[in-house]
Amino acid sequence: MKRWTLLGWFCFIPAFAQEARVLPLTLEQAVDLGLAPDGALRLQLAGELIRQAEAQRGQARAALLPGADGAYTFRSFTNNLEAFGVRLEIPGLPFRPPNFVGPIETSDWRAQFTWNVLDLSAWTRYKAAGSRLKAAGLEQQAARNQAAAAVVRAYTNLQRAHQQIETARANVELAERLRRLAESRKAAGAGTGIEITRAGVQLANERTRLLAAEEERSAAELQLLRAMNLPLMTRVETREELRYEPRETPDAEALLEAARAGRPELQAQRERRRAAGLSFEAARRERLPSLQAFGDYGVVGTTFSSGLPTRSVGVRVNLPVFDGGRRDARRAETASLARQEELRTRDVEQQVEMEVRLAAEAIRSAEAQVRTALEALALAEQELAHAERRYEAGVAPALEVTDAQTRVARAREQKVTAIFRHRSARVEVGVATGALEEILR
Repeated sequence: MKRWTLLGWFCFIPAFAQEARVLPLTLEQAVDLGLAPDGALRLQLAGELIRQAEAQRGQARAALLPGADGAYTFRSFTNNLEAFGVRLEIPGLPFRPPNFVGPIETSDWRAQFTWNVLDLSAWTRYKAAGSRLKAAGLEQQAARNQAAAAVVRAYTNLQRAHQQIETARANVELAERLRRLAESRKAAGAGTGIEITRAGVQLANERTRLLAAEEERSAAELQLLRAMNLPLMTRVETREELRYEPRETPDAEALLEAARAGRPELQAQRERRRAAGLSFEAARRERLPSLQAFGDYGVVGTTFSSGLPTRSVGVRVNLPVFDGGRRDARRAETASLARQEELRTRDVEQQVEMEVRLAAEAIRSAEAQVRTALEALALAEQELAHAERRYEAGVAPALEVTDAQTRVARAREQKVTAIFRHRSARVEVGVATGALEEILR
């Protein structure tokens, strides 16, 4: 319900494009929008691939079901009976009957049916089509995970940009306060002009960083709108702050087992490998005999009223003998495709293992970086407080305060960056194991 409420809100955006509209979003709402039917392009393409696979399975199933056709044939012909060895000679007649007959016109209304009663090759192709359909479904699930991950990354990046702006503003306020302190000391005769100049330079630097942070926020906002496939003129506001939430560092081997069982890309590739093996088996079974039932029923005559009903029913056993090497070539082709899918499966397995191990290492490193950044910020703030007291007491130069101020500003930025990396590492763990929703819960 939340998803459709948000989507309904966007129906009015084009009519008010000139107005500055801000859409407050939580992470859950952003993911819902990204996974909406008209959301990420990759989801729409994945849906089309499923429909294509369903149609291919329907074609394979049709080869196993009875088929019926109706036909009407009108024929007008002449013929030479003598060409078929027929010579009309009637004793007692003074003349010989003509061997040329016609024109003769016939009409044939007929219904025909066929049924491949036993065709192991067609049955195996149907099973292969089923595996391809299952692989397409798993690919859609993988596309959903990737689309959700793209939204989460963009949303997290926007959270980081917001906090970078807040940090930059706090640094600007600190620089302004220290410049005022330098001005008051000079007015009291205890400071110098160089101290005011140095504080002004520091203030200008912090304002430059604020402008850069605002630019980064605009870029992050556009990336989030693109990930959700929403109009780019929309303004987005995150309703959640980027916070550090301590979590138990996961074990790489446990994550790897979870990825092997739950990663949809790996499962989809295994289904494609199975489909390729079944296609090869279907090509091999083309050499086996097949059983086909057939029949027809209809009315044939010079006109419909003069026609007589006729029928034929039978069973045909097809025995493949020689087809110019077409079956052998098809079997070699499907064998090569099966080997290719086997190689791709091993490659995907290695890729998944690498992503899991990298994600596990990244989150361990991010945990340590966050703890270090928090400790560094606390120490930098203590240093700045001491430096300010010493400067006010006249026992420390302004340069000591400026250095401490710089370290506080950088420590604040490093704290935001470390928390962002920790959050990003958690996202990558979810993507690597195929359990993004559980990781973000």
